[in-house]
Amino acid sequence: MWEKLRVVFTIPELRKKIMLTLGLLGIYRIGWHIPLPIIDQEQIASQSGGGGGLNDFVDRVAVFAASDLRQATIFGLGIMPYISASIIFQLLGSVWKPIEDLRKEGETGRKKINEYTRYLTVALCAIQSYFYVKFYLMASDPSGGPGLVHADFLNEAGTLTFGWQVTAVLTMTCGTIFLMWLGEQIDEFGIGNGISLLIMAGILAQMPGALSGLLDNASFELVGLSPTKVGIETLLVLAVLFVAVVASVVFITLGQRRIPTQSAKHVRGRRVYGGSRQFLPLKINQAGVMPIIFASSLLMLPGMLFNVLAGWTSGGTQDTMLWLGGVFSGRGGISFSYNLLYVVMIYFFCYFWTAITFNPKEMAENLKDYGTFIPGYRPGKRTADYLEKVMVRITYVGAGFLALVAIVPTMISGSLGVSFAVASFYGGTGLLIAVSVAFDLVQKIDSHLVMRNYRGLLES
Repeated sequence: MWEKLRVVFTIPELRKKIMLTLGLLGIYRIGWHIPLPIIDQEQIASQSGGGGGLNDFVDRVAVFAASDLRQATIFGLGIMPYISASIIFQLLGSVWKPIEDLRKEGETGRKKINEYTRYLTVALCAIQSYFYVKFYLMASDPSGGPGLVHADFLNEAGTLTFGWQVTAVLTMTCGTIFLMWLGEQIDEFGIGNGISLLIMAGILAQMPGALSGLLDNASFELVGLSPTKVGIETLLVLAVLFVAVVASVVFITLGQRRIPTQSAKHVRGRRVYGGSRQFLPLKINQAGVMPIIFASSLLMLPGMLFNVLAGWTSGGTQDTMLWLGGVFSGRGGISFSYNLLYVVMIYFFCYFWTAITFNPKEMAENLKDYGTFIPGYRPGKRTADYLEKVMVRITYVGAGFLALVAIVPTMISGSLGVSFAVASFYGGTGLLIAVSVAFDLVQKIDSHLVMRNYRGLLES
């Protein structure tokens, strides 16, 4: 392995791409620690990080946003507005005729869609940063006061002045646009997918702090598998679970259902072309991490709403609102209801996203145009029906795997007594993104090595 890594850095072009990528990721990490000018650093340092309501939403969104929303930095929104804009246009490409026509125009249409995506990103950044400043920074103190805003920036009424609100919104918007630019530079001049690498860097950056917190609260003695105290047994179980979960994620991420195909023979002059047997790969996890993102986002919103309503009510109504808030947040010993809702929504979004991204009729027509067919099935409608039936079956397996990986953090956090920050590395969106991006990066590096007659990183 060390010899292969040495070979990687002996190729000038590949070395330049890797160093440029690392440099741009370093710039991103520097901006990660630059706070907004209105923030009171003492209040940030004294945050207890309690759960519930908006704090739960902030913690969970930060996992796949390449940001740390609790620190209120210039990159506070992360890259999530750009991802949201991309998802919106991908959905519109399936249901709105003008965007669908642009997708079919090839490179020209793709550039136009990317331009519209950037415009929508700016609008989403402005909206999200305004709500973030208004409802989190200016009302993060339990008493309702602006707990994270420094007193020098408050007016006589004790609220943040309008000018500094605009400054904070513009700063966070520009920070996200700069991150989007960094991702595009990595795509063009570096190696790997820039946006995905930024997200993975944000996820992995949280691992040392989570591990340090786990070890600080651990007792290095035999205490049994207690949900109230972390001992040697719990640490061993966590280590074994981490290896097992990562191995299963790798297995399913690379898993394929290979459909055998046969190309038709055709004669040109005295030579016969075609007739070769190939296969059509269908990924088991066709939807990727999108079902988990959609399901977790939708489940967080009702929990926030019920917790807010609980603060406005009293008596039996307040107890009901708190119970409903616990159902949608997995707290208070009712994680079973939360996990059940989570699994159902993941299954729904798996089929929903697969139906949007995978078009069996279009694939069947493409096979027919290229003179390729699936043995035993006529080209056209029968081929499309067969592909749809196969995709429904493997999506069921992929959705079951995603559901299992998604609820692992909640199960570990509740049964072993570790914080959710530690448990999140055992499943959920973060682990899937990290594994997927790592494999994509290795494949891009392998393409450079194979082109120069070297062995790939994963070849024995």
